[in-house]
Amino acid sequence: MTRVTTKTCAVALAGVLAGGLGASIRTAAADNADTLPNLLAFDNASGQGRTFNTRGILDPNNPFFQSLGTNDRACVTCHRAEEGWTMTPAGLQRRFADSGGTDPVFRSNDGSNCAGADLTDPSTRQAAFSLLLSRGLIRIGLDVPPGAEFVIESVDDPYQCNAGLISASMYRRPLPATNLTFLSAVMWDGRESPAGRSLTDSLLSQALDATLGHAQASLTPTPAELHQIVDFETGLYTAQSSDRVAGGLGTRGATGGPVALSHQPFFIGINDPLGQNPTGAAFDEIAFTLFDPWSTASSSASDGATVERAAIVRGQKLFNSRAFNITDVGGLNDDLHKASIGGTCTTCHDTPNVGNHSVKAPLDLGLTNVERRTPDMPLYTLRNLSTGDTRQTTDPGRAMITGKWRDVGRFKGPVLRGLAGRAPYFHNGFAATLADVVTFYNTRFSIGLSAAEQSDLVAFLSAL
Repeated sequence: MTRVTTKTCAVALAGVLAGGLGASIRTAAADNADTLPNLLAFDNASGQGRTFNTRGILDPNNPFFQSLGTNDRACVTCHRAEEGWTMTPAGLQRRFADSGGTDPVFRSNDGSNCAGADLTDPSTRQAAFSLLLSRGLIRIGLDVPPGAEFVIESVDDPYQCNAGLISASMYRRPLPATNLTFLSAVMWDGRESPAGRSLTDSLLSQALDATLGHAQASLTPTPAELHQIVDFETGLYTAQSSDRVAGGLGTRGATGGPVALSHQPFFIGINDPLGQNPTGAAFDEIAFTLFDPWSTASSSASDGATVERAAIVRGQKLFNSRAFNITDVGGLNDDLHKASIGGTCTTCHDTPNVGNHSVKAPLDLGLTNVERRTPDMPLYTLRNLSTGDTRQTTDPGRAMITGKWRDVGRFKGPVLRGLAGRAPYFHNGFAATLADVVTFYNTRFSIGLSAAEQSDLVAFLSAL
């Protein structure tokens, strides 16, 4: 078969334009960069997020925007600029309504709850893509690795996707195709980042696998096409640039927004709390300093902007410095043989002014445990072949890559910049809002945050 290349760049971008890019994209005037033509702005509930492209003006001829497969999908199908370079339920619902459920994102190879779903009419398509429409989840099918320390003993699957006990269908949010230069691992389970592989090679592998899998390509993309995709992605930096109350997040000395982010230093191990910083520098819990210049903002000021800036500053301080005991976190407490570890949010979100972990550190927060299962999620019962122990989980996480029992339920933490434009949160869309995220952590670790403190944390996270 010949590769699908008949679509011109204009047609390839039609879906993006229909999804709001044409209405919302504009040259942005922020970050002291109001003359930059490569700064894109998109409204969200918290204000406005922006993407800065260090490669120059967005090139619609880049293979990122072109269908290289057989099902009309391109990278941009699931990585939308106006949705934080991922996709959101609100955006997906609009696309479903506009197309009657025939937009390329609605393909049964991974977009439907189960392969082979009934897609005969809009009502059956609505049911088939319920997880995509409600949580923005794509189905990932993986086999238990050869030689794994566990087997799938049984599965309670509301969609009856699993014909046997070798494979598992898991439902995960597409990660943003922006801010990639800060990554220590590619994909939630790190499957594209084996030991010794560079970030560029990991991203090239991811682009290849996505084209062959998600886009169902019959021909392998050329090396040039893959490099063009990765070059485009690694030039993108996305962050919230203005708050609907506080105003510009790069004003009055603050360094919010994507242009400042694009200059943020990073290397693997930077500010790592477990001593893996190659420079030997000690861990600094003050990982976020974006809004330090606003520290004189007064909560009692008469104007709302100053009051909101004060809330953002307080939230940043809480994120950096509010101490609590970290317990029962797989990949941390068990690996360090410490039942309780004193820390702050930045113990895990340590990359300065970015917020992911600067080394590979997949963690199990209990998000896939049976007690957090919702009726729309499958439940897998795994059995340890050596000990006979069993564990129930909605997603085995990194264990499906390594085959290690200890990796069950472990996932990497994402980059925190640009959060406001890409709800819901966590790998499975467990938290619908940033307030839900804060509530989860406050409860999970018995932090004891007051309602006012939780509100301040939401204000800070929304400003990232």
